[in-house]
Amino acid sequence: MKLKRLFIIISIIFLLIFNSMIIFAQTNEDVFVIPIKGEIDKATYQFVKRELKNIEDLNPKAIIFEIDTYGGYITEAEKIKRLIVELDVPTISFVNTKAESAGVLLTIASDKVVMAKGSTIGSAEPIPNTEKTLSYWVEELRSTAITKGRDPELIASMADKSIEIEGIVKEGRLLNLNYEKAKELNLADIIANDYEELLADLNIDYDEIRTSEMDFITRIAKFIVNPYVLSLLLIIGFLAIVVEIFTLGFGAGGSVAIIAFALYFGSNLLVGNTGWAALLIFIVGIILLLIEAIAPGFGVPGIGGIACIGVGIVLASPDIEIAIISVVIAIVVSILVAYLFIKYGQKSPYFDKIILNTKQEGNSGYSSAIDNRKYLYKEGIALTTLRPSGTIVVEDDRLDAVTEGQFIVKGERIKVIKIEGSKVVVRKIEL
Repeated sequence: MKLKRLFIIISIIFLLIFNSMIIFAQTNEDVFVIPIKGEIDKATYQFVKRELKNIEDLNPKAIIFEIDTYGGYITEAEKIKRLIVELDVPTISFVNTKAESAGVLLTIASDKVVMAKGSTIGSAEPIPNTEKTLSYWVEELRSTAITKGRDPELIASMADKSIEIEGIVKEGRLLNLNYEKAKELNLADIIANDYEELLADLNIDYDEIRTSEMDFITRIAKFIVNPYVLSLLLIIGFLAIVVEIFTLGFGAGGSVAIIAFALYFGSNLLVGNTGWAALLIFIVGIILLLIEAIAPGFGVPGIGGIACIGVGIVLASPDIEIAIISVVIAIVVSILVAYLFIKYGQKSPYFDKIILNTKQEGNSGYSSAIDNRKYLYKEGIALTTLRPSGTIVVEDDRLDAVTEGQFIVKGERIKVIKIEGSKVVVRKIEL
């Protein structure tokens, strides 16, 4: 009987708590703020989508999209617009500073438009401004404006210079409005400087204002996926590979290359620019180049490796055209640096640290059980490709050797020109 009573009491308590939770969820009257700031890209879309998913079951009283942007990618702006238009709760676009280019579409997607003092909206011309892109973009703006009961020609004139509206904008110029003019033309519903003021002016009662924030990792990824930063990472990565080629053993060059390419692919994966396929293609390219290094001769593995690396990088980029340009620039810079290493490396004291030119002489406290002086000025054959280090054969003896910086292909004849301790320096015999 005691157990039965205890069970009944626990059940009643549980039902009361559960019922309270349901009532709370149903009567929640919080207003949520989702900031849309900086460049509009896939990271922005993923952030907005995630935040809307998190609050959709909380029965928000209203959602404020705080907009401060110079624009971004049209495709991502359209995705965000659809998320906003499909919401069943009151939506408010709060232009706090500026809403330009793709930001115009996001602003007019909400039920209400609020502009802060000093803010502007307009200049929505697409880039590149081809006839096809312009036509599509202008109709997207017009359609959204009509859906939300706003003047479609007013909005279209922000993107199309050929549209003239008497007394507002002349042909050949894009429309850009300050907050007062936007209110005068009924583009902005009210002017307010903060959330509390705009909610009061719109007669929206609420319990609490809850603001979303982009997490630190996503902010870093959003910064990295900027085309200029991605291009810089590619150049650093390729240069680091060049340094690693001229370094005996795995060193700083390889580490820097790994970090640069990890940031490149990791940030693009995080913001949704690419999938795992691009990374796998890139890794296959690296493996093929390693195979080429182990069994030199520059054949199918070498060519396939370079192709896979290029394809992987391009597929991972948010902009294919920029990616191709960046890869070409990175390769050209890397070839130039490699040429400088080969031509001037031996004359530079800094090159000693890369290819171990430092002499280990007996009067400095060094000793070696191997005396290679007998091979000086002798001729032999490259047993492996020297890049610049490798293995040679002299008088039937296998020796580890380095060049003066030049590449010597496997099977070519060489001559020992210098002995520095246990290090054998060789040069290709020109026929």
